[in-house]
Amino acid sequence: MKWKDADFNNGIATIRAVLIYGPDAGQVDEYCDRAVEKLAIERDNLFTIDADDLREKQDALFAESCSPSMFGGRKMVIISHAGDSDARLVSELVTHASLCATVIVCGGDLRAGGGLRALFEGGDNIAALACYTDDARTLGALIQRELFAAGITQIKPDAMTYMTTHLGGDRGITRGFLTKIALYVDDKKTVDIEDVEKCLPDTAAADTDEFLYSLTAGYIQQTLTALDRLLYDNAEPNMLVRMLDGHFKKLLVAVVDGQMPRLFWKVADKFNMAVKIWPESEISGVLVRLNELERQLRTTGMPGEILLRDFALKLAVRAAKLSLRRRN
Repeated sequence: MKWKDADFNNGIATIRAVLIYGPDAGQVDEYCDRAVEKLAIERDNLFTIDADDLREKQDALFAESCSPSMFGGRKMVIISHAGDSDARLVSELVTHASLCATVIVCGGDLRAGGGLRALFEGGDNIAALACYTDDARTLGALIQRELFAAGITQIKPDAMTYMTTHLGGDRGITRGFLTKIALYVDDKKTVDIEDVEKCLPDTAAADTDEFLYSLTAGYIQQTLTALDRLLYDNAEPNMLVRMLDGHFKKLLVAVVDGQMPRLFWKVADKFNMAVKIWPESEISGVLVRLNELERQLRTTGMPGEILLRDFALKLAVRAAKLSLRRRN
């Protein structure tokens, strides 16, 4: 069955297993934490395993999942980074007659009709919960809800616009930022643009903007310079790949549906240029390659910085060629 947030809150205590998947890895992690909290899982009753280790540690996985806790209480098993190739083994686990643990399966942006989604969306007593990145509407609602709950009484319009254009790719990053800014403005209870600029995540908002929007507009040198600054400031390649994924998805919506996002004035011209030069087919191909790049960063052991630099350079060059072709 397909779940939404309310279904998760009401059903997590009765379900055998749930697939939590989607491009927003921070939101996937958030739901895992909520499941542990709601079911009062003690540390000794929690077993975690990466999907890459499933076959090697299959006996341990089934032993943990199908045997009562030695310490009493409910048990939970979390399988991270699962993909459709793991569907057969996961199916055997969640349908096992002796299953006595709640099983949480975490995946990325899984395709519709694929093995895992088909299993959990169509099964009995198991469910699938999608975690898509926040759009301007849901992000704005989240920002208001969290800041007002923290005692903030006013968010200036330009501050809200700046936040909705810089956040949203990862729920964990968004919540961390909102906690930080709520503390920063606690004395005045009002959030303005200067507060937002000072409190944005450590990945440096200006450099992040320069990297994302210069890349899709075909400004090669600006892209590489911004990436140099981000990596020098210890930005995680995985996080930058997720931001790229969110940026290209925003571009895809603008190209296909004509729905332009709310943009900060400094990046509007570059995004408008990208909309004119990137065709839908090329954007879709980039999104596929971004998924593959994220998998490589997680599984190959190759230096993430090298993989990201190579990928970013190729994309910026491609954008430059698309721009030149359009002018000619």
